[in-house]
Amino acid sequence: MTTQNSPDSKINIIIIIFAISISVIIVRLFHLQILESSELLNLSKRNFTRISYIASLRGDILDCNNFLLATNRPIFNLYWIGTENRNLTESQNKNLAKLQEIISELSEDLINDIKQSERFAKKLLIKSDISFEELSKLEEIFASNENIKIENDFKRFYPYQNLACHIIGYLSQANIESIGKTGLEYLLENELKGQKGKLLSTINALGKKLSQREIEDAIAGQQIKTTLDLRLQQITEQSFPTEYSGSIIIMDPYDGSIKALTSRPNFDPNIFLKSINHDQWQELQKERPFINRAFSASYPPASIFKLITIIAGLEEHVIDQETETFCKGHTMFAGRKYHCGIKTGHGKLNIKDSFAQSCNILFYRIGKHLKVDTIAKYAYQFGLGKKSGVIFPELEGLVPTNRWKIERFGERWWPGETLSLSIGQSFLLVTPIQIAKMISAIFTGYQVKPRMLESEPIEKTETNIKRENLNLLQSLMKKVVKSGTGKRVSTINDMKVYAKTGTAQTSALEKRKLGKEYQEHAWFVSYFSYKNNKPLTMVILIEHAGNTRPAVSCARAILLKYKKIMES
Repeated sequence: MTTQNSPDSKINIIIIIFAISISVIIVRLFHLQILESSELLNLSKRNFTRISYIASLRGDILDCNNFLLATNRPIFNLYWIGTENRNLTESQNKNLAKLQEIISELSEDLINDIKQSERFAKKLLIKSDISFEELSKLEEIFASNENIKIENDFKRFYPYQNLACHIIGYLSQANIESIGKTGLEYLLENELKGQKGKLLSTINALGKKLSQREIEDAIAGQQIKTTLDLRLQQITEQSFPTEYSGSIIIMDPYDGSIKALTSRPNFDPNIFLKSINHDQWQELQKERPFINRAFSASYPPASIFKLITIIAGLEEHVIDQETETFCKGHTMFAGRKYHCGIKTGHGKLNIKDSFAQSCNILFYRIGKHLKVDTIAKYAYQFGLGKKSGVIFPELEGLVPTNRWKIERFGERWWPGETLSLSIGQSFLLVTPIQIAKMISAIFTGYQVKPRMLESEPIEKTETNIKRENLNLLQSLMKKVVKSGTGKRVSTINDMKVYAKTGTAQTSALEKRKLGKEYQEHAWFVSYFSYKNNKPLTMVILIEHAGNTRPAVSCARAILLKYKKIMES
């Protein structure tokens, strides 16, 4: 039997194959165009569009009178715009040679980057913030050059250099974006940086930009208004002795607003707007200028703590306003001598003279009758031994108690140690901002949280100390100025000043002759006002000054300059 291959059967087979193919194509098209259309559309967009970001303008930082402490200045940046030449042309090489003569910063690496930029039609930053002289020459030579372009931009700027640098802070750069590293620039990064804008660019298969449009506007950062007063800040910066480290705080005792804060050594935040190398960074670190010594360094309070000791003695009825002592240069307790600063003694003194002349005997007397925990209770009531509440990082300091010593050293507090505590020595540690808070409370009757921003709420906590006892402390501080260790500030006309000085031991007596680093710290604390102007609290701490003279001289210089400002 033979099989016949008729033409009809062949045609039928072809039709069937064709139909099946068409069906497969239709099913595939349906799958791609209907079922997967959304996904493919997104993929297409990702392949041929690019999102880039427009930098937002960083917010200004202002003083309380709207003077700029940190702002942005206009700058000009130099770019190479690639035009898809596989290799640089003869004309482009000549232009690079001319460019080298103007900016002298075309390293071999940068030239290689320019070649890559040219080949792939990319935009490359050659130099940021060119000088006016460079700008003039570039505009003259390359005004219509398609590769060399100059664009406007803004750069962070600190118009007063070192002034208030520990409060303002500085920026560091992560890739191209500037980010707050310290101070308000860091703490308020989210508020200052604003919101980036967005650009949508269409790119072809070779990476060339075909079109570009803005799809989201950039939003500038917020303005931040501080409590600082530029005039007072300048006074404190100018008056701090250049050969020492330390800090100065001027604060409104009633609302806690910090009007000036100087910490030494300091730094110019503008230097971080350009890259610095490892050696430069190490050189900067030598004197530890980035520590805010007003908040993040603690010191023995020395005689400043005697204000707390007197309050404890008065409130616990160990002494009263009529108490007298006789100083023969020392007192005995548990078979041991506790010395006064004057070896021959002060003789008979009332409470005001004991305080004004910083005689230790009255305070030893109080220390003999009170437990360490009782004195600590009053220290806490004036804000010592705990953070002040300022928005910056800060130390707690230390007010020792019996429990603290057991936990720290495994032994109970010895009563003789309370005598050392009563004159501000022992394990006591305070920060200058805590002392500013304490002095303010003596005159207002309440602790106030230090404020660095105008927008911060005013927060107060009552000390619950009898008004007559606070009044006595005020009169004691007035006596210091009238006839005691602070009398150098008593001769400024129309200036009402209450003060206390202190020298805080940092090492054993025999070591103090070995060098400056073993010398005592100097304190000067005060509450002052000029005529009918609002009173202010001032705290000065000078490290390793050896005696109180540098601190008192600094205070006098500040008060004289403040008077001059108020008169003008």
